Amino acid sequence: MNALTCIDPFATPELTHGMAPCPEMNEIERLYAALDDVNAVANPRTAQLLASGLRKKSQKIVEEAAEVALETVRKRPGAAIRESADLLYHLVVLWHECGIEPAQVWAEMRQRADTTGIAEKLPKRPGRHQPSI
Repeated sequence: MNALTCIDPFATPELTHGMAPCPEMNEIERLYAALDDVNAVANPRTAQLLASGLRKKSQKIVEEAAEVALETVRKRPGAAIRESADLLYHLVVLWHECGIEPAQVWAEMRQRADTTGIAEKLPKRPGRHQPSI
């Protein structure tokens, strides 16, 4: 199944009749749900990460994002893919820690796409400090 035949998880049933969701779209939800059943014997690294504090989990997001960026600059797509998977893994762990469900993130992206045509970052509200780049 390719991206053109996958259904939008937020589309109405009338638009998706007879279509199946993309398996890849469910990996984040599957990981999120599996975090409730992690144990130190079966998943020692994840158990250790889950036991770490919010600061450590947040730090891992920054580290993994930097690794994705470095691998893309080095023009190493395979490494960038692996690092991207690591980044998503750590992001889901952080969401889990904070009680943020993937569906909430998808809803925000859907709202942005409905507003701007794509799920880009929305412009800052007037009056808010905007750091210079």
